[in-house]
Amino acid sequence: MLLLVGTGWLSHPAVQAWRTVCLAITVQALPFLLLGTALSGAINAFVPAELFTRVLPKRPAVAVPVAGVAGVVLPGCECASVPVANSLIGRGVTPAAAFAFLLSAPAVNPVVLTATAVAFPGNPAMVAARLLASLATAAVMGWLWLWRGREEWLRPTVRHTGHHTGRSRRREFLQGCRHDFLHAGGFLVLGAMAAATFNVTVPRSVLDTFSASPWLSVLFLAGLAVVLAVCSEADAFVAASLTGFSPTARLAFLVVGPMVDLKLIALQAGTFGRAFAWRFSAATTVMAVAASALIGGVLL
Repeated sequence: MLLLVGTGWLSHPAVQAWRTVCLAITVQALPFLLLGTALSGAINAFVPAELFTRVLPKRPAVAVPVAGVAGVVLPGCECASVPVANSLIGRGVTPAAAFAFLLSAPAVNPVVLTATAVAFPGNPAMVAARLLASLATAAVMGWLWLWRGREEWLRPTVRHTGHHTGRSRRREFLQGCRHDFLHAGGFLVLGAMAAATFNVTVPRSVLDTFSASPWLSVLFLAGLAVVLAVCSEADAFVAASLTGFSPTARLAFLVVGPMVDLKLIALQAGTFGRAFAWRFSAATTVMAVAASALIGGVLL
């Protein structure tokens, strides 16, 4: 193809900007994806399956908020939470609780909250609002899955989860890491390419058009969080730079982004299946925007 069309277009400023943004998103997310696959492999090889049934409450409705609060223990972004949630489901954790963990972990862990406090100095209300809105969204989505979720929407697990008696745990750990990383990495790149395309093609003047309306600004920044696909460790600094938007709109950016973005949708589709990814992402976006508007209106 390069021989037919030539390579002159590769030096075009727009193409160079696209390549830079795509590479930046991918490189930014890869360490956390590696962390997630390492945690997933460790859970699969070293953690006894009965541990999860002992730690989580027996009733799924109670296990959902407990799993959401447990998200504080994962210092990673959304890329890390997908393979971990998949491994938890394979170890017998109810999908509703695993999905609550998947949504809360990228938004309420100490690294993200600390970054938010640094990005919004002297504004602890923004940190509290992000914590509460994220936990509320994760819990509601977990309960919604209990109420309306269907097992047939989930792709069957491809590989065995859990330790095989007589096999090397170290070997199982390495095999699990390699499988998850190579499988999810391709979808991460596709999501980064889509986000880079938006960054290059949409003019910055569009931001000024939407910032004037309180309601449109919330919806616009929620949509912007989806397509920009900024890692949750860095999104607070992006939100702080959007000074033309209201605090509630910027809160929506912070809550929606770690739960629904292009690379995360691609990762979910590759891990759980497209039937799940589209339904879950759409419902999560609605819940996250509603929680941001409600909590932001009270605290901010």
